Amino acid sequence: MNHTLRQSHLFTKTRKEAPADEVSRNAQLLIRAGYIHKEMAGVYAYLPLGIRVIEKLKDIVREEMNGIDGQELIMTSLQRKELWEKTDRWNDQNVDVWFKSHLATGGEVGFGWSHEEPIADMMRNYISSFRDLPIYVYQFQTKLRNELRAKSGIMRGKEFVMKDMYSFSLGKDDHDVFYENATQAYKRVFDRIGIGEDTFVTFAAGGAFTQFSHEFQTITEAGEDIIYINREKNIAVNEEVLNDDTLADLKVTKDELKKVSTAEVGNIFNFGTHKCEELGLTFKDSKGKNVPVWMGSYGIGITRLMGVLVEKFADSKGLVWPDAVAPFDYHVIVLDNGNEEVRTDSERLFNEMKVRGMSVLYDDRDARAGEKFADADLIGIPKRIIVSEKTLASGEYELLTRSTGVSTFIHEQELLSD
Repeated sequence: MNHTLRQSHLFTKTRKEAPADEVSRNAQLLIRAGYIHKEMAGVYAYLPLGIRVIEKLKDIVREEMNGIDGQELIMTSLQRKELWEKTDRWNDQNVDVWFKSHLATGGEVGFGWSHEEPIADMMRNYISSFRDLPIYVYQFQTKLRNELRAKSGIMRGKEFVMKDMYSFSLGKDDHDVFYENATQAYKRVFDRIGIGEDTFVTFAAGGAFTQFSHEFQTITEAGEDIIYINREKNIAVNEEVLNDDTLADLKVTKDELKKVSTAEVGNIFNFGTHKCEELGLTFKDSKGKNVPVWMGSYGIGITRLMGVLVEKFADSKGLVWPDAVAPFDYHVIVLDNGNEEVRTDSERLFNEMKVRGMSVLYDDRDARAGEKFADADLIGIPKRIIVSEKTLASGEYELLTRSTGVSTFIHEQELLSD
């Protein structure tokens, strides 16, 4: 991915208004700033700026998954009917988000809303002995879900990008160790992108997956979930499983818990041996006995996470990206007012930054200062460098930090040594 881009070459343009039928704040801002394009309710195209954010999120997640011995692959989105019938999850009464179609050669096919069944079935080709375990695999995959509630922008869509990981272990003890490793890796992901303090490991129902699960819920008013938290005791419970038994297990009273709105950014499920028993995934133990594999599933919604970051950090002027996932680190803005010296200096600075591999969006457009500043506020790049007659005369560049709105002045040598 290129580190630099001239804004005059960017085919997208900012907009003053979002589509009238778009009600979510994250999608409104992302559409106006040129990160996404709305195709229909719950379905969005990701444009050059949006792709840069997604790829940075993926890189962070990829590093953490590789750090716990994950191996990356990518599976097909097409799903075999007979495979899901084995686990009784082809039935629309049990799973109500399927997109399905008919094959020209006959029979039905599904479009992947999840991948537990296909990955477990695939592993029958690679697992036969206790020596083959453990195996941890993950993918970044476009999921398709026939959602009725597609009113939260990219936080809940009919099509979205997910990182899903699957663990295959010898037994409960080995599984529990990896489950905790995955939990810690998820915490590191959320810390790195700036939402760790407001993201809680939350006890929840498993839905179409298992009886219970752990969700990673981030506090935001735009969230569709309600959880109850106690920061001091580091306890969080989804409203749907909050009852006397749960409170007793967690050794907490409801009075000690605070009700907050949240968005789910990740989840982990323990399938035990049940899924593998259904699909015939077994291995021979050290005594030659056939034993079912212990399986877990671990998801992070990449595009949903992008939407949550918008909801948490955007201000009245536009997007405010955390440094770790911003499409560019610097937004260089030239205000030449027809002054060739200023234009020449801005071009020279841009080329110097480019040579050093710095990450720069360069606003070289022939536009008014007000328009450039408004667009920069909307696009939300963390650091803004202003080149003008004033800076040329002073020998320093103006550096504005988007998150604080504070301006300072910086020498070129200091800027280029960043």
